[in-house]
Amino acid sequence: MRALQYLSDLYNYNTLREWMTATIVAVVVFVVGIALRGLLVKRVGAIAARTTTHVDDMAVELIAKTRAWVIAVFALMSGVAQLTLPPRVELVLGPFGKLVFLWQTALWGAAAIAFWVKHYSMNRTASNDRASVTMISAMGVAAKVLLWTLIVLGALEWSFGLHVTTLITGLGIGGIAIALAVQNILGDVLASLSIVFDKPFDVGDSIGVGDVTGVVEHIGLKTTRVRSITGEQVIIGNADLLKSRLHNFKRMYQRRVVFRLEVAFDTPPDALQRLPSIVEQIITAQSPVRFDRCHVASFGDSSIRIEAVYFVLDPDYKRYMDVQQAINLEVIRRFASENVQFALPTRTVIHQGPMATKLAVTSAEPRGPDS
Repeated sequence: MRALQYLSDLYNYNTLREWMTATIVAVVVFVVGIALRGLLVKRVGAIAARTTTHVDDMAVELIAKTRAWVIAVFALMSGVAQLTLPPRVELVLGPFGKLVFLWQTALWGAAAIAFWVKHYSMNRTASNDRASVTMISAMGVAAKVLLWTLIVLGALEWSFGLHVTTLITGLGIGGIAIALAVQNILGDVLASLSIVFDKPFDVGDSIGVGDVTGVVEHIGLKTTRVRSITGEQVIIGNADLLKSRLHNFKRMYQRRVVFRLEVAFDTPPDALQRLPSIVEQIITAQSPVRFDRCHVASFGDSSIRIEAVYFVLDPDYKRYMDVQQAINLEVIRRFASENVQFALPTRTVIHQGPMATKLAVTSAEPRGPDS
């Protein structure tokens, strides 16, 4: 009887039975929370190991980031809910619980951002895409800063009852002013994001922008650095780069070549008829080359023009020049064996007068096979 009487005695607004009940509830909730966290990590982790998706992997990361002290605070709040507390204590416990919840939410958000950055960076590292790795890391830092800013504002509004509308308005006006002041920088930063995700070029690509041709050395937040073919480094703002018409030579799979020859007007028709097939034989003998066409195309001022089109199946410029050199040399040999002369620039001047003299002036500079 005395023991039962003790259970009914009041201690700080609650009976001993209520204190014992609150303690048991808190302990049970804590033990169940810890056990449930471990069980979820084990079971979801086993499922994630058998799948190819990354959502379940991220879920494992988030569950593992649930802090034990957060579970302890939740268990304590569950036990305290069974008690009658002084108003002063309730006034403190409510905001404290909200702060703990916001803190845990921030940890979950930061873990999700870190998982995304790590996963994306691993894929890009495998392809040696250093620019994307740097950009994604910077975006991860910016996302975490934004997350913690929202958490702080939420804590001020939800936990402490402060109205942050005026503060947010002031920050918005200040942000607009700052954005106008640094709009060129922001334009370059946003353009760098477009370069990373749209991938018009990568580090190591040979590109042409305006009158600049060179190899991309670095893609930064504000500028892209290109090593020009003449040796100097050219630094171009990312926004200006995207506004320009850009040629990515590294992504050229084949090179189309228009090849013209000019022969003299006195070339016999039979020989002239054989020339396209001769040029075709010369071109198809090269490798790697795909022949397209060859025709007696037109009449010039002082020559008959033969036009051939072929494709070099290799984007390397040196390879193209080696093929063109071999074609030029063989054209000279075969045309000589056919007694075909390359045309020379000539001009006929007729003087009107008593003598009606006709004078033909011929340039001494010969025209080559690729003129």
